[in-house]
Amino acid sequence: MGANYLFSLEPTFTQGLVLGQLSVIVLLGFILKYIFLDSTHDPFETSSYQAHTNHDFTLRAQKSDIQEVETGSKCDGHESVEWFNILLRQATQIVDVYRSKLRDDLTGPEGNEIARKRIEDYANKIRPAGFLDHIRIHSIDLGVSAPKLHDAHVTSDASPKALTDIHFETTYTDTLSISLSTSYLFNYPMTSFARLPVSLTISLSQFKSLVTISPPPPDSPAPVLTFSISPNFTLDLTTTSLMGSRAKLANVPKLHELIQHQVRRILAARGTWQVVLPGLATLSAVQEQAKKSFHDV
Repeated sequence: MGANYLFSLEPTFTQGLVLGQLSVIVLLGFILKYIFLDSTHDPFETSSYQAHTNHDFTLRAQKSDIQEVETGSKCDGHESVEWFNILLRQATQIVDVYRSKLRDDLTGPEGNEIARKRIEDYANKIRPAGFLDHIRIHSIDLGVSAPKLHDAHVTSDASPKALTDIHFETTYTDTLSISLSTSYLFNYPMTSFARLPVSLTISLSQFKSLVTISPPPPDSPAPVLTFSISPNFTLDLTTTSLMGSRAKLANVPKLHELIQHQVRRILAARGTWQVVLPGLATLSAVQEQAKKSFHDV
């Protein structure tokens, strides 16, 4: 009788406690699955939210920052690099060339759609398929400005073969933004058991960093010019978000912190670029030298 006490036909306190706990668990499961999570086959069926950014405010902030940069560069005694800013922005228009090529040299909605599709394809190529559903890019803004350089100065060691590094302060404020939606996949207790829809708009508020240009050593077998950003750069992102299916959570602070941390991590890891000097080295020689240096470390 003791072994069958839990399953006896007469109501007992233990039976009531067990049934009460099970009912609470089932109720919580239904709330999560049908209110916050999305169990439909189309992850975007209930995620029509597309946040927008205030580009007018960003442009006003950009003009203010540019004025501060121009004023500060005249007062601190460092070399002015306004000539290089003009060269970068107007003569060569390097940033505008990248924007144009991303649009296949097309303007208007047609060019924007090509750029949107390219970014969407790349995002889905690198996404962790086991955790994130298909990423849909709703809109992008490639910006209208370029980084501003100021306060150029030179540093070198006292040794006879010292290399001279050139440092710039750079400030970038633009309307750069991306709006997307996806779903976080719950694969327990079965594959694609439920989805948590997430809609995001990420926009750049400001980027500041020290940029260093380092020449190659005289005895380098594959001389390259190295550009690097300081690991202590300033990155301010504006993030608007909605999480959930029917009941939505707006602008979760932890999500903003996670996105900002990941963007900072990627920039810090890829914040060094090497330019092969024409006539002195080839790309294959530089790659071989990089592999050798990596193995030596």
